[in-house]
Amino acid sequence: MSETRDSETTALTAVCHVRAPLLLEPIDEQIETLQACESEDAIDELLLRSWPQEVALTDESPYQEVIDTYERFAQWADGRGVSIRPPFRERSTTSQVTGKTRDRLVTPLLCLEVYADDELVGVFPHTDEQTEETYTTDEAIATLRTGEVPEPLGSVTREDTRASATNTCPDCGGTLVDGQGLFACSDCGWIGTITETGRYEPQPVELTNERDPSPVATR
Repeated sequence: MSETRDSETTALTAVCHVRAPLLLEPIDEQIETLQACESEDAIDELLLRSWPQEVALTDESPYQEVIDTYERFAQWADGRGVSIRPPFRERSTTSQVTGKTRDRLVTPLLCLEVYADDELVGVFPHTDEQTEETYTTDEAIATLRTGEVPEPLGSVTREDTRASATNTCPDCGGTLVDGQGLFACSDCGWIGTITETGRYEPQPVELTNERDPSPVATR
C-alpha cells in the first residue's frame, strides 16, 4: 500500500494532529519516527498540530479550525469510499441545567495527513467499510520512513471527480469549459487539468505555449 515518489519534483509534507498533553507511548514513538523521517529527508516537512479531546459542533466554537479540519478529512474519505469514523466520533450531551443538547466531536489521539506538493493524498487512520480493513497511522508512518508515499485504501474514479468539481476557475472565479480533460477559463484564459481528488491544477507553461493561444473554441 505505497507508491514511489519522485523526490526531485514532489514535495512531501506530513501534518500530525495530536491531543496535547497526552504525548505518551506509543504516541511519542510515532512522533519521533516522523521527526526522523524529516531529518533523513524521507519527507520534506513535518508540521505538528495539537487539538483538544473534544469540541462542540457549533458555529460559536473557539475550535472552528478543528471542525474545518474534520470536515475536510470527511470529504476526502467520502471521495475515496473510506471512513474516518472512527477514529473520529460524534456524540451528544445534554446539560442538566438548561436541558439543551449539544453535538460534540471527539478527536483521535493522533491523526496524520499527507500532502504531495499541495494535494492531500491521505488521511490516516481510515477504514474501508466494505472490507473492514484499516490503514493505521503506524503503517503510514512506516511507509513514509522508507521514502515512499502511503497509498490509501479505496479509490477515486475520474467520473466521481468531475461530478464533484465546481467548474469554477481557481484564478478568477469564472466558468471553466471542459475540453476532453483540459479545462479552460473563458474569462481570464486559465488552462489546467483536474486531479483525482477534484483539485484543479494549472497546465505547465511550456505545454500551454504549444497549444493555441485561445483554447476555448467558439462556435
